[in-house]
Amino acid sequence: MSVDEVKRRDRLGSVIAFARRTLPELRRDAETIEPVDAPKGPRLLQVLKPLRWTRVRAPSDGDYQSPKLAVRLARSFGLFVALPTALIGFYLFAIASDQYVVEARFAVRGEVEPVGDVRLNEYAGLIQKNNSQDTYIVREFIRSKPMLESAQAALNVAGMFTRREADFWARYSGETPIEELLKYWRKHVTSQIDLISGIITLKVRAFTPDDSLAIAKHVVTQSEALVNRISARAQEDMIRHSREEVEKAGERLKRAHMALNAFRNRWGIIDPIKSAEATFTTLLSLRKDKIKLENDLQVLRSSSLDEKSRSIQAIVANVAAIDHQMKVLQDSIASEGVAVDAPNAAKALLEFEKLQIERTIAERLNESAILILERARIAASKQHVYLATFVPPTVPHFAAMPERGYDLFTAFFCLFMGWGCTTLLVAGIKDHNL
Repeated sequence: MSVDEVKRRDRLGSVIAFARRTLPELRRDAETIEPVDAPKGPRLLQVLKPLRWTRVRAPSDGDYQSPKLAVRLARSFGLFVALPTALIGFYLFAIASDQYVVEARFAVRGEVEPVGDVRLNEYAGLIQKNNSQDTYIVREFIRSKPMLESAQAALNVAGMFTRREADFWARYSGETPIEELLKYWRKHVTSQIDLISGIITLKVRAFTPDDSLAIAKHVVTQSEALVNRISARAQEDMIRHSREEVEKAGERLKRAHMALNAFRNRWGIIDPIKSAEATFTTLLSLRKDKIKLENDLQVLRSSSLDEKSRSIQAIVANVAAIDHQMKVLQDSIASEGVAVDAPNAAKALLEFEKLQIERTIAERLNESAILILERARIAASKQHVYLATFVPPTVPHFAAMPERGYDLFTAFFCLFMGWGCTTLLVAGIKDHNL
């Protein structure tokens, strides 16, 4: 026996062993694969010859799909798809009441005028931000409890939502807590904001055209009133702050004038600066007189007159009087050599300058506050934030909801997809268990 024959025999033997071990477990109802009886002859030739295998019988449709399976599928389809779809269609076309939709579109418009000198490109961002905030405020106000309470007080929306025209499913249950009515309100009164343009789209659903129109008009009116209140509040705040600054500046200026008046009453002078100038002028005049008298006295003494002569004694007396006057005037200007509390022009000038500076500052602040108040009034008159309604609510002529065909198709599609996925999942689980 050659080496090739031995290898061939081992290979065929291993294949036969593997087939006998694995094939019977692969499919249900598969026949056991066995070799056809080889012709009688030498055993070695039987082993070496290629074996002929019986053809495995292909599974027929009857092995996996029986009439019972088709019946089960049809029954489950009818129970979980056809019957719910029929019930939904019956409700939509026979029971569901018509709902009329009123649509309105508006936007919050306005400008915020700067008080000071501000470049437009620096202030445009703030204007846009304020308008955007007002838009979101209006949307949240439409969904809020105060809006519902206002509509309930003015229109009795609870009675509108519980009309006999409404079917049992769409009608408001009429529960007492206003929170339940608020949930129902948010489903039937909706508002959306276009993020690019800032336009608010309001949609109101009710069971009669008049009710839808009345609710929509009330919502638009209340929203406009809210925007007007916001604008008026901003104007009042701006003017109030400016007016408070004017009052503070006026009080400071008043205190400065009162302090200056008290100073004048205490010192007995109107203007210490002018008084000091007059004192210096008097001192200069006395010094000139003293110099002239001293010259005259020098001339008389050089003429060999007696010191006790009347002329020399008169001139000496005049010089002494002038010295005394100059000493008094100098003491009134500076306090060197006198008591600290003694009145003098230096102290008066120092205190007067402080009061004068305070009055000047108070006057400048008062003028600035008055100017800011005037600018605030002008800015407040130009600060118009208002609600621009460019698509007003109108009476609907046909019921836009419910969309019966679309709702029925959507219900059928969802039920069919759910039924199909569930059926495939259950079949897979059963096949896996087998």
